Amino acid sequence: MIKYPNPDRIIEYNLLALTIIKVKKADQPKVLSRAKIIGVIEDMQKCTGDIYDKSEVLLKGIIQKHPFASGNRRTALIVTKEFLKNNGKILNIVDDPEHARTMLGIREGYYSDEEIKGWIKNGKIREFKR
Repeated sequence: MIKYPNPDRIIEYNLLALTIIKVKKADQPKVLSRAKIIGVIEDMQKCTGDIYDKSEVLLKGIIQKHPFASGNRRTALIVTKEFLKNNGKILNIVDDPEHARTMLGIREGYYSDEEIKGWIKNGKIREFKR
């Protein structure tokens, strides 16, 4: 049985992400749309693929639907890592500041779903270029 995150847990991770990884003084843990968070979870549940397909829906969904005032990309990565861990898998993305650009590429629709899934699963993705 797949263990999905709940909206309150995702909101907690946003607060955690902004507390641990401060980027801007103006960063604040504020929910802009709880409905968008619930929508991402529902999209994951509807996804018929494997755990990595569902994790791609989670990562991309939080990044692109932008349910928080700040820290959407940071929150998405933390929540995706926790989702995989709770389901016996691991996030194979190594800690690297360059991945901030990859996350920007996801936000801007630069990568396909398969590329994002491959990044989560294998830690490799082509460089984001505008």
